[in-house]
Amino acid sequence: MKKKKSVTPEVRALTEFTTWYESKRKGKARFPPKGTIGGALVVLDRLKDDFDLDIDAHTAEGGSQISGASGSGVKRVLRTFGEVRPFSIEGGRTNRGLRGAMKSLLDSIRSANLDRISSQQRKLILTGLQQFLVDKVREIHSQKRLKIVFHPGNTTWQTINDLLQAAADGEKEAPVAQYLVGAKLQLRFPRIAVSNESFSTADDQLGRRGDFLIGETVFHVTIAPASGVYEKCKRNLEEGFKVYLLVPDRVLAGARVNASLSALGRITVESIESFVGQNIDELARFSLQESAYELRELLETYNARADQSELDKSKLIDIPTNLRRRKPGREQS
Repeated sequence: MKKKKSVTPEVRALTEFTTWYESKRKGKARFPPKGTIGGALVVLDRLKDDFDLDIDAHTAEGGSQISGASGSGVKRVLRTFGEVRPFSIEGGRTNRGLRGAMKSLLDSIRSANLDRISSQQRKLILTGLQQFLVDKVREIHSQKRLKIVFHPGNTTWQTINDLLQAAADGEKEAPVAQYLVGAKLQLRFPRIAVSNESFSTADDQLGRRGDFLIGETVFHVTIAPASGVYEKCKRNLEEGFKVYLLVPDRVLAGARVNASLSALGRITVESIESFVGQNIDELARFSLQESAYELRELLETYNARADQSELDKSKLIDIPTNLRRRKPGREQS
């Protein structure tokens, strides 16, 4: 009878760790939340010097936040693996669910019995687990971006419409629409802080009145306006705000009818294509040449905002090469 092979500590640790990792992916998402990945990198780094598997040893400020899991902390760990690209601004430090995720991480490591091996061997294994996460970060960065073709003869409206269609084909239209509107508002009002939340973050979760608030106007961005958004619009009106409802052009007519039924004459309903496109034309002073500069600036602003808030980098846009950069020293009006 053959003797059963014993499982090495490395294999046992990786098995437990990958089980934990897979359990943190939500629905069909390819990766866990970026805060979870960032927090795990920091916690594993701390364990290499102080192998304390008690969650309280890794929390701060009343035990609700993970100690050291700031943007700078995550950046520092990634840098040790040669990864210097921006990954996470907050690093998950303010994520309320992060403590639970890190506790389950510590439990998985405890199951691997790494306390029974030498500190040197344990450190190598923990470094290997970090490498696993760094490789995932690199996968995130390498995801295929949205591609669009810029035709100089097309209207800006049509270019925005083409972009939304490309996003719809990749099932990303809703987040792309939100980040497009946010980028447009940021360009139009450079001195105003335009909020930039992850698309998956619900308004109610953050106590937001809508997707954006500029002055006394609330902006709602949706590709499929259902009854809930009209209820939000009515609440905004009751609170004394003006309301904009921005939707794709294909559902504009129906959205205007429903808005009139909900609050006749009180909700401004516009297509995303017109709301964004007209602003680009105005910034370009209706110049064909300058519209390419302004459109590129819109897409670059979009990418910066999406990159800051989204784990899924496939929501970023591959900017066409024939969209020229702004000329140095261009006269401003």
